[in-house]
Amino acid sequence: KLCGYLNKLGIKGPIKTWKSRWFFYDENKCRLLYYRTAQDINPLGSIDLSSASFDCKMENGEGVFEIRTPSRAFTLKAISRQAMMYWLQQLQMRRWEFCNTQSRFPVSSSQLVNEPLAGRTSRCCTYVVDNEDFLPLVKTPTEAVGLKAASLPAPQTSTALQNISLKHPWTEIQNTVYNICGSKQLWGSNGNVFSFDEFQEHPENVDEEQEAEVEAGCSVKEGTLEDGRMGPRLNWIRKARWMNSGFPGSEEWSREKNSVDKVSVLQQQILTLTEEVKSQKELVKLLHKALEAAQQEKRVSSMYLTAAEDKDRLELVRHKVRQIADLTSRLEALEQEKKKLEQILTLRDSHIQELKEHVQLLMEKNHAKQKVIMTLTEQMARELSDPLQEANTITVQTLYKQQEEIEHLKDDIDAYKTQNQFLNSEIHQVTRLWTSVAENEKALLMKCACLQARNCQMESKYLTVLRKLQEAVPGLPNAHAELVKNLIQEALQWDVKEEAEEGFNLNPVSEYDEYGFMTVPDYEIEDWKLLAKIQALEIKSNKLWSQEIVEKPLRDRWNSIGELNPSGELKSLIRSGIPVEHRQRVWRWMVSRHCSPVPGHYQRLLEQSRSTEHPACRQIELDLPRTLTNNKHFSSPSSHLIPKLRRVLLAFSWHNPAIGYCQGLNRLAAVALLVLEDEESAFWCLVYIVENLMPADYYSDTLITSQVDQRVFKDFLSEKLPRLMAHFEQYRIDVSLITFNWFLVAFVDSLVSDILLRVWDAFLYEGTKVIFRYALAIFKYNEEEILRIHDSVEIYQYLRFFTRMITDGRKLMNIAFNDLNPFPMKLLRNRRSMHREELEAELCELEQIKAAYVKERAEQGP
Repeated sequence: KLCGYLNKLGIKGPIKTWKSRWFFYDENKCRLLYYRTAQDINPLGSIDLSSASFDCKMENGEGVFEIRTPSRAFTLKAISRQAMMYWLQQLQMRRWEFCNTQSRFPVSSSQLVNEPLAGRTSRCCTYVVDNEDFLPLVKTPTEAVGLKAASLPAPQTSTALQNISLKHPWTEIQNTVYNICGSKQLWGSNGNVFSFDEFQEHPENVDEEQEAEVEAGCSVKEGTLEDGRMGPRLNWIRKARWMNSGFPGSEEWSREKNSVDKVSVLQQQILTLTEEVKSQKELVKLLHKALEAAQQEKRVSSMYLTAAEDKDRLELVRHKVRQIADLTSRLEALEQEKKKLEQILTLRDSHIQELKEHVQLLMEKNHAKQKVIMTLTEQMARELSDPLQEANTITVQTLYKQQEEIEHLKDDIDAYKTQNQFLNSEIHQVTRLWTSVAENEKALLMKCACLQARNCQMESKYLTVLRKLQEAVPGLPNAHAELVKNLIQEALQWDVKEEAEEGFNLNPVSEYDEYGFMTVPDYEIEDWKLLAKIQALEIKSNKLWSQEIVEKPLRDRWNSIGELNPSGELKSLIRSGIPVEHRQRVWRWMVSRHCSPVPGHYQRLLEQSRSTEHPACRQIELDLPRTLTNNKHFSSPSSHLIPKLRRVLLAFSWHNPAIGYCQGLNRLAAVALLVLEDEESAFWCLVYIVENLMPADYYSDTLITSQVDQRVFKDFLSEKLPRLMAHFEQYRIDVSLITFNWFLVAFVDSLVSDILLRVWDAFLYEGTKVIFRYALAIFKYNEEEILRIHDSVEIYQYLRFFTRMITDGRKLMNIAFNDLNPFPMKLLRNRRSMHREELEAELCELEQIKAAYVKERAEQGP
């Protein structure tokens, strides 16, 4: 047991005085209880060591140390330096053991996350801090610490009343009465109230029942802290148990006391045991009720699973709703646990900083004292080297004083070395705690992500069940149909408020993504809107699942890249998608590699557009409100990016008069503005796409190269996906009606924003072959669904929106760059030249037919 007498500095009142107190460490609660004497039963107070720090300041005096808690600092004094170091070391070790045995995480049903957490916790609990490198184990001062010290008289103070606690008068009275009663009843032949030497000889013979009674006595002692009025009764119970457990002097006491006292003690024990039996019966009743409730729930669940009626299906839906509510409450509990860990981490960081500053000051002070010692030593050596000069300049008494001062300085150095060792061990433990808290926080974030992903999956399945239920059962009763309709409308409501909060957002899906695109477009048709929300939930779930496994390693690789240079590794990273924080820098670099911006050119074009109206100005104004309507930065005429987009398009119309303006350029420039933010950078990005990446005449009046690419794409579709192309030919489906817009604007308004920007990352780096790869991958991704449709109208309707139902961007990327056989740019150029010749020949033939027709009409007259 860690216990003993220490002097405590009282800080209340006008005069600060040292008061002798008996300190006892409670290992169950990691608290240091202090009493006035060792025989007291009620403590005067306690010190919480679980979040406390220790310090020993040598300048305060020998044996003085401090215990700092978040609410108060306690100054204590031991009888010697050895006793002080023993107390500090023992308190430090026991605090560490208590912190490691505490469970940091609530029990959850997520087996995926709990298994690694349990491993971490078990390893942390079995970890023992080795302080031998910092502070060797201090020998136990048996004369000042331990149960033997309790048999010694309490240290006397200068006055009798000085040691009495005026803050706790009721506790003092209780302890005094207890000591008086105990001295009369428990006085043995040796004349001491407690004979600890005899008490230590009996524990080996104590049976299990007596050990349980001792534990009950400890609980009684804790109960007196909470309610002082129960003290006399509980003390009497405790004394009765001590008498029955073989306490020293019990035989003499039993011979001297009459039978009436014995009967009263036995009656008191019978009452205590009766109360305990009652409490156990109540516990059994509660367990029976819990078992009956569980069995009832099991029977109801079995009835739900075996029934096949529509009403029972609705009950299953309600059961899913309750599961979602349960998951939401668990997420909230985890969020609160995370906030608590963050607060603990902040306290640990501030404590480490204070200890570092204190160690730095001690090192500086020690260095200064060493300089003084060296100076005095050199001066003494010089003076001793010349005996004659010594006899003339310094007396023997002065020399003695200097030697005595040197001895004191050496003692101070030894003391500061010991203090430095202790502080190093304290810093070592705090660092271990901080590392453990950081690992726990990381694991908690992973747990939140997994639960959030699971919540998104559950909600998407719930919406899918509602939709299928509404479609598959048209003859539902009015009440049931109304209930399903209300549930669908409730799921489609968006009341999400964007708030800048740190950490995880508990809302499964936010209304807008990082670039302002709506995650769920506001379709007028309810089925389309429901499908869009299901898709948004699945995308969010895929992101959360891949966040730690896929996204984090990619971000680490991007963070390690300094200067950008073309390489195979960079090409692979760009194909996987550029992180949001690096995308703007990489896009600027890709544009500047092939299209060197001319200083001042953009400003001259703006001046020209302000002075002279371009013929395409009217068409630009018509297309501005129709640009990216699902993005909050362009959805309103008053949006701040609309004027920037207007200036970029007007500047490009003057920069390239051969094209001027073509429908589709507005969407290319809008995406460049969202990522690059600066309008001049967006202008040069548009120039780079139109004049460098795309072939010539791609955006001309005839769009001849765009038509050529559609024929090339049909060739690739026949080679890579022959079953699908045969299916299209069977039902006379012209895929160019769908894919023409994909190629013209690089999939803008066709794919969801997250996948669209990944396509653009590879498109800006590799060129137009990326568009062919992703167009083929989109059809490959949905090939089986298309083959199951056997009606031309339904196929066209499916092709109108099927690109926006793609949720797994990683799978689409693997299809585009890994599953499809590669085709080099040389093959693409050859196919383009071949189809261009055919198309030009067809156009020439059409012109001849048109000219002949006009001539014939002119000859016939009006």
